[in-house]
Amino acid sequence: MDNERIREFCLALPHVSETLNWGHHLVYWAGDRDIGGKMFAMTDLDGTGTGVLWFHCGAERFHELLEIEGIIASPYLAKAHWVTVERWDALSPRQVEDELRRAHALIFEKLPKRTKAVLAMAEKDRAKLIRERKKTLKARSARSGGTRKKTPPKAGARRWK
Repeated sequence: MDNERIREFCLALPHVSETLNWGHHLVYWAGDRDIGGKMFAMTDLDGTGTGVLWFHCGAERFHELLEIEGIIASPYLAKAHWVTVERWDALSPRQVEDELRRAHALIFEKLPKRTKAVLAMAEKDRAKLIRERKKTLKARSARSGGTRKKTPPKAGARRWK
């Protein structure tokens, strides 16, 4: 298993998008993050970080996976039941695919109803809505000088239009 096979597999799952975050992590999202999608896995592209693959596994599977040599609790994400695969041979390719499929399903299940409604739209309509949302976020970022507000939204507030 390697980054390219992971990328090919993840992008074949329904409603998956990818971003490059933190300089060298390829992050896979269930749903586009600009419409409320959530990340379910990530890989280290340049090999400078801890491990080669991180993914969400759920509370039940978390402790089982930690018993496998070469798998550790993910720094900063263990509380949310994420594990880090330290090397590619810690799991077989089939096991990696099964775990990523499970991670995607767990995260997709947790998406807000509104995000799921957008993902259920026809491809053309969904793409248009996402483009418009990205333009809105970019304009808002430019107006605020590139910084986001740190205050939490009010109860019942919409996350996006």
